[in-house]
Amino acid sequence: MNKIVPVILLLAAGAGAAWYTGLPQRYGYFLPVPPAQQIYGNVDIRQVSLGFRVNGRLAAVAVEEGDAVKAGDLLARLDAGPYEIAVRAAEQNVAALRATLDKLKAGARPSEIAKARAAYQEQVASLANAELALSRADQLRNQGTVAQSSLDAATATKDMTNARVASAKAALDLIEEGSRAEDIATAEAQLRAAEAQLDAARTSLADTELKAPAGGVILSRVSEPGAIVASSTNVLVLALNEPVWVRAYVAETDLGRIYPGLKVKVTSDGMTGAGYEGQVGFISPVAEFTPKSVETPDLRTDLVYRLRIIIDHPGKDLRQGMPVTVHLPPAGETK
Repeated sequence: MNKIVPVILLLAAGAGAAWYTGLPQRYGYFLPVPPAQQIYGNVDIRQVSLGFRVNGRLAAVAVEEGDAVKAGDLLARLDAGPYEIAVRAAEQNVAALRATLDKLKAGARPSEIAKARAAYQEQVASLANAELALSRADQLRNQGTVAQSSLDAATATKDMTNARVASAKAALDLIEEGSRAEDIATAEAQLRAAEAQLDAARTSLADTELKAPAGGVILSRVSEPGAIVASSTNVLVLALNEPVWVRAYVAETDLGRIYPGLKVKVTSDGMTGAGYEGQVGFISPVAEFTPKSVETPDLRTDLVYRLRIIIDHPGKDLRQGMPVTVHLPPAGETK
């Protein structure tokens, strides 16, 4: 009997220790683990590296580190001289090709048509004169008063004049018909290509100004005026103000009551107010191990799911990278 009592006491102490350390709950025995009322995460660090889409010499930087900017604010600009010259050259090329196209569409001027008609009539008259000379030479040859060579020369002159008449008639018909449809189509295509080059030149000129894509705060001023920057060179780094996202993690046991659109409250240790309203915007479909940067009372080896929580109206006291606490509604109010 005396030996049994220590054994019973030892088993009771082991059961109490197991209960205290949570082993029954972990392996599904006895009472289930109560649902979490809050989860932990950090405000996402969202920043943009800003640079120009074109190469050039940096002429000016209009902001300093820490400056707050709005969308569309001018941040920096390049020396625009070379790009302005390119725009003017492209404009002149477009003007020249448009004039050529207009000329082809308009056809010959009335004076040009009149000149061609007069040239044709002149050759017709010359042909009539050559035919008369040939007839006279033929009669004289029959009478034996001229040599055969004179008759041959008159015949050749008449044939040449006849060819000139045909050439003048073809020239008149061509100038009266106007430009060929193929020539007009070619000129139109050349004009469109020149207009596209002009648009590209104007776009490059506009790209010499670097503007803020969204509201935020300048984190870094990487380049200074006078530097030659390429299109891939970072000039400024901008931290975005909105939207503010919180990256948090939820245990698998609590996944069933959290869904996209769920309303939550977000607070931080240094926040003086009641916190910010937010909603779950994304739940990762893949489980992962808890990151070391997340402060959570659960063991680090527990599998969790990543959440993205969108803050509806963030304030200035929510800064990028800040650790925050996400307060979940009670289990019965999540649906």
